[in-house]
Amino acid sequence: MTENSSPPGLLMQVYVPTALLAFGAGLLVPILPLYAKEAGGSFGLAGIILAAGWFGTMIMDLPSGLLLSRIGFRRSMNFGALLFGLATLGLGLTHNTFILIGLQLIGGIGNAFWGVSRHAYIATVVPPSGRGRAISIFGGINRLGTFTGPFVGGYVALYFGYSVALMLAGVVALGAVVIGLLYIHDPVRMGVLKARGHGLNLAVVREVASHNRRDVLAAGGANILGQMIRSGRQIAIPLYAAYAIGLNDAQVGTVVGLSALVDVSLFIPAGYVMDRWGRKAAAVPSFSVLAVGMAIVPFTHSYLQLLGAGLILGLGNGMGAGTMMTLGADLAPVHLTGEFIGFWRFIGDSGRAASPLIVGAVADAIGIVVTSGAVAGLGVAAALMLGLFVRETRWSAKSLLPDPNPSGDP
Repeated sequence: MTENSSPPGLLMQVYVPTALLAFGAGLLVPILPLYAKEAGGSFGLAGIILAAGWFGTMIMDLPSGLLLSRIGFRRSMNFGALLFGLATLGLGLTHNTFILIGLQLIGGIGNAFWGVSRHAYIATVVPPSGRGRAISIFGGINRLGTFTGPFVGGYVALYFGYSVALMLAGVVALGAVVIGLLYIHDPVRMGVLKARGHGLNLAVVREVASHNRRDVLAAGGANILGQMIRSGRQIAIPLYAAYAIGLNDAQVGTVVGLSALVDVSLFIPAGYVMDRWGRKAAAVPSFSVLAVGMAIVPFTHSYLQLLGAGLILGLGNGMGAGTMMTLGADLAPVHLTGEFIGFWRFIGDSGRAASPLIVGAVADAIGIVVTSGAVAGLGVAAALMLGLFVRETRWSAKSLLPDPNPSGDP
């Protein structure tokens, strides 16, 4: 790729397969916590089943980043989508707790390969002045899946059962593999990245971890807390709806879906705010509003009241669409983008993995009502850490490609 050439189109290479995987994952949002509770028999066991997926992602984030320049974007994306789709399909075929945990781990590993490669691809080919918008669109497409998927998942589960809904999610996710095989290409082949041979160079880990150490420590802490409240709300809301208020599967899906509708409507403004005023200008208000939404949940006693809290949560999450991904892309050292993003996602996914375990254990101990409200504290802590200790990265970010608009003006 020449210096003056424009980045490759992201529509078919990233956005369309992302939409399919997001819809498949969205189908799971209202039903997997309930399915896991039904299979495990307690909130704690349900939390373990749900956490297994994020643990699979977490343990493979760094290896998949280190392998990215060697196996290529195309292979990594397609392999990840294939694993996730097959594992999700398998969830609908068993009620055995140990098999469910194993399948979740496999699906999580697939999610790591897919997530790291698509994140690194955008960070590689999109310059900093447009990075916030490109990644927020990506985040918006994910949120579109979590808007449409829960409606479908809730009604399919209500009329056909959890197993059918889970298998449908797997089939939809496998559709991303077909798109990927047809359209995804590698920046290595396009001349943006240089191939670095084969094998897993663990020496790179030290270089990646030591890059901007102070910034990474502060931003990484905020990333963990932020992902914990995002993951925690997706577990707490369905369980609270079903076990504290007594809503049926379709109502649970509607609460989650309408919350996601508000969420998805904000990804373009979020990207504009990040590129115009900085990453923190979007992230700090986002986590603050998420905290308010979760604090309201324990005071809801009906479908409409919980829906109101859900809409506030959608507002908060939408305000921060793509913020943590963009922050990670900004901090990534040039020519080690894939490796750093694997490291960055490992940090965030550790928060996602811990959240279901904490929510499940605390809910067994003190009840799902109090637990739901306690999740709000994570949002407060994330907002404070971002506001007080994380520097703004928008104007210091670097890229392999020339930045045609370094000021960020539209």
